[in-house]
Amino acid sequence: MELVTIRHEGGTRAGRIEGDAIVLLDAPTVKEVLTADGGLAAAATADGGATVAVVDADLAPVVPKPDKLVCVGVNYRDHIAEMGREVPGHPTYFAKYARALVGPNDDIVLPPAEVSTSIDWECELALVIGRSVRNVSGAAALAAIAGYCVLNDVSVRDWQRRTTQFLAGKTFEGLTPFGPSLVTADQVGDGSGLALSTTVNGVVKQESNTSHLVFNAVDIVSDLSRVMTLDPGDVIATGTPGGVGAARNPPEYLKPGDELVTTIEGLGRLVNRCR
Repeated sequence: MELVTIRHEGGTRAGRIEGDAIVLLDAPTVKEVLTADGGLAAAATADGGATVAVVDADLAPVVPKPDKLVCVGVNYRDHIAEMGREVPGHPTYFAKYARALVGPNDDIVLPPAEVSTSIDWECELALVIGRSVRNVSGAAALAAIAGYCVLNDVSVRDWQRRTTQFLAGKTFEGLTPFGPSLVTADQVGDGSGLALSTTVNGVVKQESNTSHLVFNAVDIVSDLSRVMTLDPGDVIATGTPGGVGAARNPPEYLKPGDELVTTIEGLGRLVNRCR
């Protein structure tokens, strides 16, 4: 099943993709679908009585305002190698906040040049939590994952590196496209073995596979649930593979007019114009 959040009649509405149409559900976003009685099972059969053509839909971030948006850094072996880092023994976490998110086809509004011109791409597999869990592992951790999406952790590198903490460079407002849909875990499993890529103006910049993750989705949910209760609608971005602009010689960064396309096998793609 694929679920989306669309902008509709002055607000947002959750929907289920059925072929070329979106069946509108009785919930404002996918988060409310997950927290409603019956959750995904109910959403699979619910009929909101109205549809919108997929091609006409204005897609919002799948979860526009997650209570928690946690990201994992230093988590692909090829990216670790290109950055000259050691393979970590534990996941490295940082946060984003909801205003960082934009829709899968929205423009990315770059910060003014006097603020930064070091804007980098980071294709990532994101997972969305479907049930509240704490201190889980193995099968219980996998069962907590509602599904997966595509996310690009567009990063402001100079702000990221100003201190030892990543946060400032990772949560700039309006720089993180997220979508296009939530593909449920019954179709994707633990998210392993998926090809993913980033192109800028049609040129491939990142090309890898989620099999190269150091810590996969189940590992991350297990570890993070030791720290906090994970709740329906929480989003976890699992890290980026090699090929980032900052690691190139010379470094390459996004500029106004660039088209950023982020793709993950089976999950779809984000197409965002920088301005």
